[in-house]
Amino acid sequence: MIKMNDVNISESSFDDVNLAKTTFNNVNLSQSRFKNIDMTKSVFKDVCFIDAEISGSNLSGMKINGVLVAELLAAYAAQTR
Repeated sequence: MIKMNDVNISESSFDDVNLAKTTFNNVNLSQSRFKNIDMTKSVFKDVCFIDAEISGSNLSGMKINGVLVAELLAAYAAQTR
């Protein structure tokens, strides 16, 4: 196990890294890019998603504030037709 406190590793790159069951607390990931990431059963709490984007992703079972995202998107699509 590695513990890092008050460390600046900005502009780093990680490839083929296993961070399963890792806890991130008080972390700045602004302007970061994520590609080909497995977030199965991950939990985001008290996270700032201002101007964040999700595209080309499998959102099966994903919930925001307890509501399935697929249902939100379907309701939105029905209203915009």
